[in-house]
Amino acid sequence: MSEAPGAGARPADARPADAGSPGSGPPGARGSVDSLLDALRFGVVILDVRGRVVLWSTTTEDLLGWRADEATGRSFADFLVEEQPAARSASRLFAELRRGRLWRGVVRARHRAGHTVEVEGYASLLEDAAGEPFILANVVETGRLRAVEHDLAALDALFDSSPLGIALFDDRQRFVRANEAMERLNGTPRDRMLGRTVEEVFPAPYAREIARVQAAVLATGRTLVDMVMEAPDGSGHRSVSYARLTDRSGQVLGTSCTILDITERREALEHVERARQRLKLLDDVGLALGDLLDVRRMSDALARALVPRLCDYAGVMLHGAIATGDELPGRLPIVGVPLLQLGVAGKRAGPEVERMLRVGQDIAFAPRSFFATTLATGRPHLARSQEDLVTATYPGDPKVRAAVELGIHSLMALPLSARGIVLGLLVISRADEREGFDEDDVALGMEIGARAGVSLDNARLYAREREGALMLQRSLLPQRVPSPPGLEIGYRYVPGSSAAEVGGDWFDVIPLAGGRVALVVGDVMGHGLRAAATMGRLRTAVRTLAADDLAPDDLLRRVNDLADDLAQSPEEPLMATCVYAVYDPSTRHCAIAKAGHVPPLLLTVDPATGRRHTEPLELPSGAPLGVGEVAFERREFTAPEGAALVLYTDGLIESRHEDISEGLSRLRRRLTSGTGEVGIEDLCDEVLTLLPQGGSGGPGGPGGPDDVALLVARLGGLPGDSAASWTFPAEETAVRRARAAVRDTLHAWDLDPLGDEAVLLVSELVTNSLRYAHGPIGVRMVRGASLLVEVSDPLPDPPRARTPAHDDEGGRGIQLVAQSARRWGTRHGPIGKTVWFELPLPG
Repeated sequence: MSEAPGAGARPADARPADAGSPGSGPPGARGSVDSLLDALRFGVVILDVRGRVVLWSTTTEDLLGWRADEATGRSFADFLVEEQPAARSASRLFAELRRGRLWRGVVRARHRAGHTVEVEGYASLLEDAAGEPFILANVVETGRLRAVEHDLAALDALFDSSPLGIALFDDRQRFVRANEAMERLNGTPRDRMLGRTVEEVFPAPYAREIARVQAAVLATGRTLVDMVMEAPDGSGHRSVSYARLTDRSGQVLGTSCTILDITERREALEHVERARQRLKLLDDVGLALGDLLDVRRMSDALARALVPRLCDYAGVMLHGAIATGDELPGRLPIVGVPLLQLGVAGKRAGPEVERMLRVGQDIAFAPRSFFATTLATGRPHLARSQEDLVTATYPGDPKVRAAVELGIHSLMALPLSARGIVLGLLVISRADEREGFDEDDVALGMEIGARAGVSLDNARLYAREREGALMLQRSLLPQRVPSPPGLEIGYRYVPGSSAAEVGGDWFDVIPLAGGRVALVVGDVMGHGLRAAATMGRLRTAVRTLAADDLAPDDLLRRVNDLADDLAQSPEEPLMATCVYAVYDPSTRHCAIAKAGHVPPLLLTVDPATGRRHTEPLELPSGAPLGVGEVAFERREFTAPEGAALVLYTDGLIESRHEDISEGLSRLRRRLTSGTGEVGIEDLCDEVLTLLPQGGSGGPGGPGGPDDVALLVARLGGLPGDSAASWTFPAEETAVRRARAAVRDTLHAWDLDPLGDEAVLLVSELVTNSLRYAHGPIGVRMVRGASLLVEVSDPLPDPPRARTPAHDDEGGRGIQLVAQSARRWGTRHGPIGKTVWFELPLPG
C-alpha cells in the first residue's frame, strides 16, 4: 500500500510535531500547558491496513515510552496486551472500519518500562491522495480523560441543579450558556438569551448597568462580588457577581455571572434595620427627655426628636395642670376643657403650618372626634386618609384644612399616659409621597407615648416639689434686709435651673449691739425640701447665737456643736458650709471666719488710679459644719475707705467641667473689669452675668446644677463726730466724770432730751464696775439709728439682773437699765466684758 500522508521516509530520530502537541509553537514552549489537548496528552498513530505502525507521534512516545524508530514498521498489536492473536484483532478492526464505522474502545497497552497503560482509542479509515487506505488512530490515557469527564459532568450538574442563576458570556458579552435558575430569576427563556447581549434582552436601565459591569470585568479582570441590583421586572433584589474567564494560556474567553435572589434576605435585613432604628429612636427620645425637668422644654424636645425620623409634623398637647404642676384629675375632661399645645415640630414652615401647629394655643376637640375618643379611652387612632381627617372634627376646622393643604394623608393620635391617667395627646402625621403609618408604627408610637408620659408626669411632680421648696426657701430667707449706718448692702438669690432641685443656700444681715453688723452666707449640702428646711433651722440657730455677740470663730464652733440637733435624722447628718463676718462701722474693724466655705473677696479701689483690686481673704478653711470637733479661726482687719466685702456660695464659681480655682479667677476678673467705685446693686448685677441664662452653676450653657446666694457689703464708716469714748480710773470720781462727759456729748449732738436718762443709766453701770471690777472703766457712745452707750471693765463675769429686797441698798442698777433701755446686753472682749444699752433717738 502507498504511504499515508505524512508517513514518508525520514531519519529514525526525526519526530513530527503534532499540531496540538507541546512541541508545536514557538521555541521554548515545549512543556507548557497551552490547551486542554495538552493536558489530556492525545497520541497520534497511523497504521497501514495490516496494522503496522507507519507514524508514531511524540505524544505517543510520552504516553507509552516507545520511541518512533522502535515502533515504526511493527504491528500495533505488539504494543497491546490482548488475549486474542494480533492478526485477528487487526482484521476485525479493519473489517469494522471498512463497513464505514468509527472504532472506539479501551485497550491496555504495554509501556516500554514494563507496566501497563490503559488508553482509550479513536480510529477511522482514511485514504490518501492515491486512494490507498490507512488507519488514523488517536489514543489518550483513560485516567486523565476520566478526570476531565468528571469535571465536565460536575459542571453540567452544577449548571442544571444550582439554585443560583449561572450564565457564561463570550468576549463580545453575548450569552453562551445559562441554566434554568437564570431563566427563572430573569423571567426570560434561554432561547431568547443565547447569542444575545444583555442590552438586547433586558430593560434599558438594568441592561446598561449590567453591560457596564461586564465591560469593566472584561477589561480589568477584577472580580465583582455581591453587587445588589433590583430585578429586571422590579419584583425583588438580586445579588450579582461577575468574573473574567480565561483559558490555560491566559487568553480571555468571556465572563461568568452568578445571580442569587436576596429578596427575602433583604426584607429580613430591612426588618431588622427598621427594628434597630425604632429602638434607637426610643433611646434618642429617652435621652432627649432624660436631662430635662421642664414640661415645656420636654414637649418641644419630644416633637423635635420625632421629625423627620418618624413623621413630618408633630404636636404635643397637654392638660394645663401638667404645665403648671397642679394636681391631675382622676380622668381628663373632654368637653369644654381644651388642651394646651406646648411642643411642635415640622419639616417646613409657613402659614398652613402656623395654623396647624402653634405653641401656646388652646385646642378643644369635638366630643365625637377620634381625638376626644383617644383622650377618653387611652387607645390610639390611626387616620389612613385625608377623608378620615376631614371627618375628625367639625366641618371647616381651619387646622384640618391646613393639614389637607400640607398634603397630610396619614395621622396618628397617641395618648400620653402616666399612672393610668391620660395627660394629653401626641399627634404625628406624614405628608406628600411619604409612606403612611402602619400597625408597627402605631405600636412604636404607643411606646413613645408611654415613655414620654412618664417623663412628663415626673416633670410635673418635680415642678410641684421645686415650687414648694422655692416657697419654703424664700420664706426662710430675709424678707427685708436692714440698712445699718455705715454699710451699703446688696444681695441676690438665684435658684437652681429647672434641671436641678432647689438648694440650701442662704444669706443674712444681722444687726448687733453697738451698731455692729453680722454678715452671713451659707450653703446646706443637698437639694429639695429637706435642704430648704435644714437651711431654715441653721439660719435660725445662727441668728440666735449672734444675739449673744459671739466672735465669728466662737459662733461657728457653737453652731457646729448643735449639728446633731439641726440634722434631719441620724441617717442624714447636717453638712453645710458657712462664712460669718462681724463689722463695726464706728472703727471699720471687721472679724471674719469660715467653715469649709469658698473664700470671701475684698474689693478695693485705688484712689489715685481708680483701678479695682480684689483680695481673697486667706482664712483657714475649717471643716464644714457637722463634720465633728474642729477648730475655727478668725481673721481681723481694718477695712480701707470704699472697700466692699463679697460673700457668695460655690454655685457662682463652680462648674463640673473645670477646677473651682478657674471659676474664682473668673469672678475676680469680673469684679475688676471696670474702674472707679460702682454702686452695690450694679456690682451685684455684674457678678450675676457670670451665670448662664436661665440658671446658675457656672458658664457654658443654659441652666446649672446649684443655686447661688450673693451678699455684697460696702464697708463704710460713721461720720467723724458720731462716736466718743473715754477711759476712767477706778476711782470715786469716775462716776461724776462719766456723767459730765455723757451730758456734754449729748448736748453737742443736739440730743439733750436723752440727757437725764442716759446719765442715770451710765452712772449705774459705772458704779457697778467701780464696785466689782477694780480696774480701768471705759465709756463709749455711738450715734446712729439709735443712741448706743457701752461701759467696759476688766471683770469677765457679766452682771445679772435680780429683784432686790426692800431694805437692800444696791442691786437695782441692772434692773433699771433693763427697764429703761430699748434693749441692752453684754459681750465678752479680749480683757473683760462690755455692758451696753440703746436709747431711741428723739422724734
